[in-house]
Amino acid sequence: MARPAPDSVTRVASIGAGPIGAGWSAHFLARGFDVTAYLHSLDELPAFKEILDTAWISLEALGLARGASRDRLTITGDLEQAVSQAQFVQESAPERLDLKQDLYEVLGETVPADVVISSSTSGLTMTEIQRRCSTPQRTLVGHPFNPPYLLPLVEIVGGRQTSAEALEWARDFYAHAGKAPLVMKKEIPGFVATRLQEALWREALHMVANGEASPEDIDTALINGPAPRMAIQGQCMAFHVACGEGGMATNLDQFGPALKLPWTRLDAPELTPELRDRMVDGCNEIAAGRHFEEMAAERDRAIVGVLKAVAAAKETRER
Repeated sequence: MARPAPDSVTRVASIGAGPIGAGWSAHFLARGFDVTAYLHSLDELPAFKEILDTAWISLEALGLARGASRDRLTITGDLEQAVSQAQFVQESAPERLDLKQDLYEVLGETVPADVVISSSTSGLTMTEIQRRCSTPQRTLVGHPFNPPYLLPLVEIVGGRQTSAEALEWARDFYAHAGKAPLVMKKEIPGFVATRLQEALWREALHMVANGEASPEDIDTALINGPAPRMAIQGQCMAFHVACGEGGMATNLDQFGPALKLPWTRLDAPELTPELRDRMVDGCNEIAAGRHFEEMAAERDRAIVGVLKAVAAAKETRER
């Protein structure tokens, strides 16, 4: 089937009014696309616009693509209208399998036949989502990291009935749309980045549960330790470079035996009421009364600064 070239796409449909759906709408608008956003209920419009307003501040700071404008946004409560002219569909409906299966049954019939349909799901598999879709070969997962209008990663994986051609097309389209696509080798729960994040999260919960650290201690350690380095080097390259000329070989030969030491606990701790309260109280102490909007804006300003610094460092390296 002949699809439009990934770099020729100008019109996308974004399904969903929550932080992910609205965040995707903001991202595509900032990249110069025409966007039709589908809201299940127009009662969601104020919250949708609030997310868009917040996102646009950071997107302007990063620099908008030529022709980017919020005037290129159409909002509708009619799903068929939302997808009828789309050249790509990004679905960000709630994380309920029955709801997504119902939705993909409709999308399979209403989305133009040459259009790829991508799900933002963070926990469901496309094999399950596409089960009742009449055109499953063009459905896949394009899992973003939050906020999707700032963080470049998109993890791409198909279901059992997804075609290899659709995956390749999605990879090229996301790259054209300013994302950093990662095409996974196989379908696994949690994808790549979320599984790594989950390991870190479980260890943090263990340390709080055992009285070894507070939420503030954990965030202080990450912010001032691995986090800045990880903006430039992931875990693998950080350890490779850290060991000097010998690289990863030196790391594994010298420190490999330490992997057997009982430092980390990958099983999740029991989420007791006490642990739940420690986490909630600790995070409320860090927030110190600041509203969500204020903290999200602060987060976004800092991410913009990091992204600009990383881009500048890359540009210098490539000269």
